[in-house]
Amino acid sequence: MRVALLAPLPPEQTGIADYAAVLRAALESTAIEVVTPLAGCGNDHQRALQRVADFDWRGVDLVHGELGGGRLAEFHALRALRARFPRLPMTATVHDPERLVWRRASLPWPLSLAQSWSSPWPQAATVLADPLCLHEERQLASSLDGLITLTDTGRRCLQRRMRLPLGKVHVIAHGNQSVAPVALPPLEPVRLLYFGFIYRGKGIEDLLDALALVVRRQPQLLDRVRLTLAGGTAPEMAFEPGESYLDQLRRRIVKQGLETLIEWRLDLPAEEIAPQIQSHHVMVLPYRESRKLRLLGEQRGTSGALSWAAACGRGVLTSDARAFAEEVATGNGALFPQGDIQALADQLEALLLQPQRCQQWAERAAQIGRERLWPLTAQRFKAIFVSLCEGRAHAT
Repeated sequence: MRVALLAPLPPEQTGIADYAAVLRAALESTAIEVVTPLAGCGNDHQRALQRVADFDWRGVDLVHGELGGGRLAEFHALRALRARFPRLPMTATVHDPERLVWRRASLPWPLSLAQSWSSPWPQAATVLADPLCLHEERQLASSLDGLITLTDTGRRCLQRRMRLPLGKVHVIAHGNQSVAPVALPPLEPVRLLYFGFIYRGKGIEDLLDALALVVRRQPQLLDRVRLTLAGGTAPEMAFEPGESYLDQLRRRIVKQGLETLIEWRLDLPAEEIAPQIQSHHVMVLPYRESRKLRLLGEQRGTSGALSWAAACGRGVLTSDARAFAEEVATGNGALFPQGDIQALADQLEALLLQPQRCQQWAERAAQIGRERLWPLTAQRFKAIFVSLCEGRAHAT
């Protein structure tokens, strides 16, 4: 079987690029030939359309796209392919359900005039144009032979918003790397880890404020906790004109008196990710959902960091953003309402006073990690691909 994978790939610094790279390797291990026609396009949808026009599609049995992260290239490539090859089997993983792309590449006139105006007019124009974007998303979703989400929560939301029939959306949990198990470090101090791209919207400020609140309430816990902030710092994500976001976080740490508790591990090499996670007890993901996106729908995706936690056998303390509630519903962590600093502080305090919970969460996380190894995940994808190719004759 020859599959064309339409996705961002490293060195692009996105979670979806990392996911797509591992998926490609896992599919190839099942004797599927994978080609990547859009490699190097970035998020330029015009370049993607040109690649679609130039690529030799003869011999391609199925096209699979990776949609999400505000990217337009893969969305437009899939639309162009469907128009050109009505019978070619096509699928897509939707990383940010309940929508496919959330925004158009350009606004129709006269709303396009607002793009050169000051805020909030561009945002208002985007909201006004959203019915057209939603219509185009539904058109593509209905034309695809199968869609895949990483959680059942995402499946339900996508199916409802895209008005898809039962059975068209499949759930394949985020694959996990195979990582040799490592026992938890000694339970004092409890070592907490934030892991992921470091930019606004991840709730890192909430985590710092909650930790400071715990220490103020119970000063004796100061020596029983450490926090590491680890992750990517791509300039376009971490920096803005003037003071950088990282500088703002450092200033907040000093203001809250947390300097002795915080360690930074920025831009970790891939080979250091697992050892870094396993040198901690619990991963903390205090994400907040975007208020702007709420105007357009519910974002019910998951996180590559959660996958790493399971692969490394570590529990997770997470907000209820996205589909995280489903991901920690089986005993591998705990949940708190997003943006609720008091609730997060309560969870942190309880964990520091009962550190044995770290061990309980870790045992369940390790079990999840084994259930979702990438070779098993690839077989699930392959089963769907084979079924669609066998059930739908096509001609390119």
